[in-house]
Amino acid sequence: MTTSQKLTEHFLTCTICTEVFDKPCTLVCNHTFCRKCVVSYTKTRPEAISAKSLLCPFCRKMTKVSAPERPVEEWADDVKPSFVIQGLLDSFGPGSKDTTHCSYCKEEGETTPASSWCSVCDDALCERCIRVHRRIPSSRHHDVVDLSGETKVKVKRKVMCKVHKDENIKYICKDCKTAVCQTCCIIHHRKCDLVVEIESEIPAMKTELRKNKEDLLKKHNEMKTHVRTQTSKVDDALTLYLQIESNIKSAGLKAIEAIKVKERKLWAELKEMSDKHIGELKADIKSGEMSVQMYQQQAELIDQTLQSECDMGVYEMYQGCEAGDVEAVGVTDVKEKGRIARIMFRQDTDKLSRALDDLQLGEIDVLYEDVLDLKATPVLQDTINVRVAGDTYPYDVTVFVVNGTDTVVVTDYNNHSVKSFYTRNKQPCHSRLSLGGPPWGITMLKDNQVAVTVHGTRQIVTVQVNPDLVLLSAIPTSKQYRGITSLTPSTLAASSSLPPCVDILGMAGHVLKSIGPGQPIRCILKSPLYLCTTRTGNILVSDWGSRCVVCLTPEGDVVFTYSPRGDTSLMFPLGITSTSAGDILVTDYHLHRVLHLTESGQFVRNMLTSQDGVQNPRGVCVGGRGRMYLCRPDSVKVFTCK
Repeated sequence: MTTSQKLTEHFLTCTICTEVFDKPCTLVCNHTFCRKCVVSYTKTRPEAISAKSLLCPFCRKMTKVSAPERPVEEWADDVKPSFVIQGLLDSFGPGSKDTTHCSYCKEEGETTPASSWCSVCDDALCERCIRVHRRIPSSRHHDVVDLSGETKVKVKRKVMCKVHKDENIKYICKDCKTAVCQTCCIIHHRKCDLVVEIESEIPAMKTELRKNKEDLLKKHNEMKTHVRTQTSKVDDALTLYLQIESNIKSAGLKAIEAIKVKERKLWAELKEMSDKHIGELKADIKSGEMSVQMYQQQAELIDQTLQSECDMGVYEMYQGCEAGDVEAVGVTDVKEKGRIARIMFRQDTDKLSRALDDLQLGEIDVLYEDVLDLKATPVLQDTINVRVAGDTYPYDVTVFVVNGTDTVVVTDYNNHSVKSFYTRNKQPCHSRLSLGGPPWGITMLKDNQVAVTVHGTRQIVTVQVNPDLVLLSAIPTSKQYRGITSLTPSTLAASSSLPPCVDILGMAGHVLKSIGPGQPIRCILKSPLYLCTTRTGNILVSDWGSRCVVCLTPEGDVVFTYSPRGDTSLMFPLGITSTSAGDILVTDYHLHRVLHLTESGQFVRNMLTSQDGVQNPRGVCVGGRGRMYLCRPDSVKVFTCK
């Protein structure tokens, strides 16, 4: 590859359009792009338009424009390329000047060999033109070098002052941070303290540039390694995607096969019943046909008797009819027990709909790079003041990502309401929805909805989070529920203290199953206050009465019970949550701490204590972006563990 090709590829290419620079402009951050490219990018960024500045796509720095009143399309017209870029373009870029032939003669249509190069005029000249060039007062002092045949001479490029066009820029005003000519120094910078020759600063500048170059090369190598790593991850992700796609198809085929088995079973049952029914009907037909024949024969026999002249025959026939012999000859119609009257197909569409909603082919688990790292030290990230529009004590909390921003939703027990907290236009905002009774537990549903237990009014309400709150429905219940968690799109689990139980509910509030009295765990549950669902679909119960954490299956079986003694014991367990990795977090109101348990219910450590500012914690939840939300009497504390 030639030097020209290398320079064009590596130095003269816009990183936006990946083409050779077209009217390049260098921003204040020293990053260079095509004018049209940087303008097009700026037009997509409202913050740059409002700031009347060009935005660098690489480092996000703003470059103020000289005439912001002009159309955006013209903002970059006055931004020139750096001297280095311009020099490379002049020397190696498309349309760079020919140093083989005289530039002036070429304009006249002649091809005279060039013998000299003027670095100021940036032109090649022949012997005749160079003599004219030296006689002109304005150019007689220009730096001119000889060109010997094909030999290229390294020229020290002179930059002329924009104001005093006949003078070279030789000085730097460090106070004003600008390069100037001698006349500029005398007129505009005579009061400045630090005006030095550029040449004297070149060694220090080169040293700094070499250091910058080393830093850039280090970053370059790090980024290349990062790109290689990400490329490898893309390959691995594609392979994994194909494997998961195959697994999903396999799960779907298994579900379809199971449905087909049920379908074939129904068909077999239908055929059996249909054959029996049709057989009975055919037997009736056969019996009827025999009766028709017998009745016909009997009638003909009577007719023959009437036509005969035998009195004794008439007498016998008469006696037989009177005794019922004629009827006996026929087939008696006897109704058998268990005969099929009709076959019907009854389909419970509601049950089928629930079954389809609850059909679990599997779940897509996504592990984010910014998930909560429970091995790291928690750091307080933010404090949300929930005492807005009235004093409050948040009992439970959950978090959504609505329109790209975290939306925290809490139950306000004292004010009988639910509140949401979010950021809009960089300003903290909140929304409040009155419920008519004290809410307790809250759980996330699909489509940015939550379900909330209203303890005093025996209701479960559903609320839309937009992020402003909108009441959707109020579901009456038979008990005063406190804790609540979503099991499937069509079922909930809710806990009650009177009687102590965990009920599985449909979305209409009907109890599908009650786990408590009469169950093997009747001695464990005494006052279940908070619930959550594990990643495997089990129910975690925080029971204040028995001072323990219980893990139950939806069928009521006990998976484990956490009720140790000593330093790891629970005194007043309340809020409970499970992470996407299966880890469990439970709050202890009286001991002022948050415990970390494994998925199987083993103690790991005290995640947060009173030394972390945790006082009387209640509800707890884990949101995206590696954050944990904890309810305190006056606020919601937001912690990160990265």
